[in-house]
Amino acid sequence: MTPVDPHLQPARGRVHKRAQQLREQSQVLRPAHPHEFGRPEVTEHEFGNRRYLVAQVEPLDVDGVRTVGIGALLWLVTLVALLPFYDTLEANGRVWWLWTCVAGFGFGMVGLEYCRRRRRTLRGL
Repeated sequence: MTPVDPHLQPARGRVHKRAQQLREQSQVLRPAHPHEFGRPEVTEHEFGNRRYLVAQVEPLDVDGVRTVGIGALLWLVTLVALLPFYDTLEANGRVWWLWTCVAGFGFGMVGLEYCRRRRRTLRGL
């Protein structure tokens, strides 16, 4: 370990004390160096003994139409996949799985229409 200049010791103590306070509050933010290949800027977050790197990127699906549509489609595919097993589901008391898929698809369709209206409103502004 390198010797510390005695004149810097009080300042170093204050810095370490403030860093410890920020760590306890989970608020240590330190910008990292930008990547040489033009990747997004990265920020370091320190929480306790862990360090996380967070990239500043734009969200892919702002209005949610694609996300909700894919979710509804997955519920429909699951419903269709379970239909051949109706007798087995009924024998085991699991017909509610089919109704869950129907409800998921139905709510997905409602959510899809909501997201489409929201997208139209956002584009209209």
